[in-house]
Amino acid sequence: MKAQTQLTNFTFLCLVPEAPFLNPGSVYYLVMGSALGKGESPKKAWIAETKLEAKMVEAMQRRESQGSSVRSFNTIILKFPKIDESLRKCKAIFEQFDEDSNGAIDQEELKKCFSKLEISFTEDEINDLFEACDINEDMGMKFSEFIVLLCLVYLLKDDPAALHAKSRIGMPNLEATFETLVDTFVFLDKNKDGYVSKSEMVAAINETTSGERSSGRIAMKRFEEMDWDKNGMVNFKEFLFAFTRWVGIDDVEDEENAEV
Repeated sequence: MKAQTQLTNFTFLCLVPEAPFLNPGSVYYLVMGSALGKGESPKKAWIAETKLEAKMVEAMQRRESQGSSVRSFNTIILKFPKIDESLRKCKAIFEQFDEDSNGAIDQEELKKCFSKLEISFTEDEINDLFEACDINEDMGMKFSEFIVLLCLVYLLKDDPAALHAKSRIGMPNLEATFETLVDTFVFLDKNKDGYVSKSEMVAAINETTSGERSSGRIAMKRFEEMDWDKNGMVNFKEFLFAFTRWVGIDDVEDEENAEV
């Protein structure tokens, strides 16, 4: 009954032009559980599961309106070594945040550091970021998870205060790398809805490997590596976790564990 009530409420919001998260004066329709503007072709769209995901999608859609400089997936693959080198430099920032030097950043450490850097996230937003990036749910962000968090901060915060905070933790040197990751996602998201679907991934790979029979299998493998929750759609956070694996960031943690 509760689910039915929630669906009814969402249907009502989608049909009312005054709903706060819709464009004023537009007519919306509910199609397969999502809002579509008048004139849009019926397609399956997705409702964000959390407030953080909704903010990610909104921020990505704003970025997508600027277009992407990426022309093929191969151009990104060629940048893997440089991206890997740049992201590994985040290790010093990670160690600065990891006050007890246990190899993971807990919620309290994250809150202290955000407070010290004067990054204007609320406590709820910090908790949401922590839960989103603690993919293993072990109450501590490992290095690869921390990289995802930094990139999400880059995407979500572009006000003057955030730029100042980025400067204090050395993020200006990383901005080009983070922008490359954002640009890659924009390239993959052909319909600019803030998510990457299977068909969009296939289209992106086919643009790169046109005529090769294996391109479809490559695309599906890449998509499966991104689609952590197996819902058929990939958000920016899921993409980032897959990307850190593609460039070899997980190897850093494996090497450290082997040394221990």
